[in-house]
Amino acid sequence: MPDVRKQERTIINPGDTGDTESHETGEGGHHHHVDVEDTSGARLLITLVLNLVIPVAQVIGGVYAHSMALLSDAAHNFSDFAAILIAYFAHLVGKKGASVHNTFGYRRVEVMAAVINVVILLGASCFIVYEAVERFQHPQSVLGKIVIWLACVGIVGNGFSAILLHRGSGHNLNVRGAFLHMMGDFLTSVAVLVSGIVLLFRPWYWLDPLLSLVIVVFILKNCWSILKEATGILMNATPRGMDIQEIRDCLESMPGVCGVHYLHAWNVSSASIAFSCHIQVEDQLVSNTEALAHTIRHELHERFDIDHPILQFETVQCGNGGVLCEILGGDALHGQ
Repeated sequence: MPDVRKQERTIINPGDTGDTESHETGEGGHHHHVDVEDTSGARLLITLVLNLVIPVAQVIGGVYAHSMALLSDAAHNFSDFAAILIAYFAHLVGKKGASVHNTFGYRRVEVMAAVINVVILLGASCFIVYEAVERFQHPQSVLGKIVIWLACVGIVGNGFSAILLHRGSGHNLNVRGAFLHMMGDFLTSVAVLVSGIVLLFRPWYWLDPLLSLVIVVFILKNCWSILKEATGILMNATPRGMDIQEIRDCLESMPGVCGVHYLHAWNVSSASIAFSCHIQVEDQLVSNTEALAHTIRHELHERFDIDHPILQFETVQCGNGGVLCEILGGDALHGQ
């Protein structure tokens, strides 16, 4: 038989209570990230210019010095230029506000940009491997001094770019992808420098294509890291490092909470975590839940870095009260 007991439900998000302090707390996570993202555009733009100058110099020098390592690094840097160009436009688009068609805004554009950048890097990797195999079969002499000078240019440019992007890399997958590009370039430029120094004293021309393959390993490692995280976000997977059961235990320990079920946590973007759940309370006026809602939002933000909580209060447990939502028909919503 259907449960005909009276149910009182209300959905409360960070701005629903009308309380100024609550609103500020609910939006606090968002404000925390905006400070970092506001400077990301300028940093990406500076990095974009640097990553156009560096590969142009490397191509000219690589052709003159017959260095496959330099040309491989230049191909990687050109792919980085395209990647950072995409990242910069994604940053601009991501700043657009929500609309009726995109109610969470456009922040996931950064994730799409990250995936596109992975494809570009994979293409660059295929080119590098092909050219390296050719050089193993047909070795060519390499001018070590030119390799050294251009490697130094890469070290300075890529190192400075990595420093610029480091600040936003912890909060934004788009910027993190660009940062990983720069770190990979910095390390490979160091390796190219070592190769150039060795070539001054030893005619080990096989070292140049071998170094190119090492560069590919760095590229593929970064690709996997970015693709794995981007896929998780696009699949609305639980954010990395977040324990749903721990959140449930935390909320159920709060005074006034009778039970918590149907928990969801997902990344709106790499810099924002959304969370929804059903919270069972004693039968009471909706207005009486405002203080509890404020406490829950504050705890979710401070302890779990959740900046977009959506809370549904109810007086009767719906469904079977499981941790996860049941993908069933409408009966699940009515306690059947």
